[in-house]
Amino acid sequence: MGLISVAEALDHVLAHAAPLPAEEVPLEAAAGRVLALDLKARRTQPPADVSAMDGYAVRSADVAAAPARLKVIGEVPAGRPFSTKIGAGEAARIFTGGFVPAGADTVVVQELTKRDGACVEVQKATAKGRNVRPQGLDFRQGDRLFAKGHRLTARDLALVAGMNHPLVPVYRKPKVALFATGDELVPPGTEPGPGQIVYSNGFALAALIRAEGADFVDLGVVPDNLDETIEAVRRARDLDTDILVTTGGASVGDYDFVNRAFAAEGMALSFWKIAMRPGRPLMHGRLGAMAVLGVPGNPVSSYVCAFLFLVPLIRKLTGRADLVTPTETATLGSDLPENDERADYLRALLKDGPDGPVATPFLTQDSSMMAPLAQAGCLVIRQPHAPPAKAGSRCEMVRLDR
Repeated sequence: MGLISVAEALDHVLAHAAPLPAEEVPLEAAAGRVLALDLKARRTQPPADVSAMDGYAVRSADVAAAPARLKVIGEVPAGRPFSTKIGAGEAARIFTGGFVPAGADTVVVQELTKRDGACVEVQKATAKGRNVRPQGLDFRQGDRLFAKGHRLTARDLALVAGMNHPLVPVYRKPKVALFATGDELVPPGTEPGPGQIVYSNGFALAALIRAEGADFVDLGVVPDNLDETIEAVRRARDLDTDILVTTGGASVGDYDFVNRAFAAEGMALSFWKIAMRPGRPLMHGRLGAMAVLGVPGNPVSSYVCAFLFLVPLIRKLTGRADLVTPTETATLGSDLPENDERADYLRALLKDGPDGPVATPFLTQDSSMMAPLAQAGCLVIRQPHAPPAKAGSRCEMVRLDR
């Protein structure tokens, strides 16, 4: 199987993916989730004309020739409607949020009044409708305020609550399982012995998976053993995993068992190896309903492949439309040589310049180096066979922090 382009690889990854079935979740758990159905208001807001200020509910005709002296016949706090109609020469003390009584058509703010026992003197005329929020000002029952496919923000939750929805229909979260392979891997906090390295990939990928709204299942580190690798794959299937991610062990070495384990389980291989740097030995396939993504073991390759392929896959399963983080243009901060047949995704510092962002690739782009990845603000994208580029020219980049 030959090398395929990044675009072709992404098409393969997304080809059989579709939003997962809908479920209802409590409103407080709905932030960041994608609506599986249109959402309509179940009530009118405000449900009646309400006062926007503290003051007096009056007939505008009675205060047109202010000053005017009116008889106060009651008061209207929020939540306690007033049942008596306001007649000529009458007023009701009203507070913000109180329902405007029948007969009244305006609210005089208290700063324009002077109370005198059972009467109030209105010192300035107030036009009809002033300081009144009319019924349905915000929305009316039956209004479609959110469309299917909308991703709910924190601001949206206030509106959904006001629409009187305690439960929200959203697409189910994907379950993403991950295991790493390698006898050489030891957990952080361990003193590595000869030939051992501290395991790091899983922590970055788990954070990325959770940040995209998926449920994460950690299957741990699997030794370089075919039977144990097969067993890890079976555990993922038994958990009804939507996406299985493996890191390491998918190359062609004598101790790389991932591809052999998937073949033994009957995986339909989509591709293995893409024309990209870092990340050439990326593998994708399907094992029944479970999508499989095998990312390389080098930390930078692992993260960049997950950023470019796993993130769009999770987003599609959660019902999102913004599958791919958009590219932008920036000013190149350093010279770059001609590129070869693979697309390059160069870690780069990102700073604001006088004409917009400036992206400066790190001089060394070794895929084992974690410090430049942590410091990078973007990936500068170099297409296959791109000619040399000079500092100050325009380049294409994608931000790592969205």
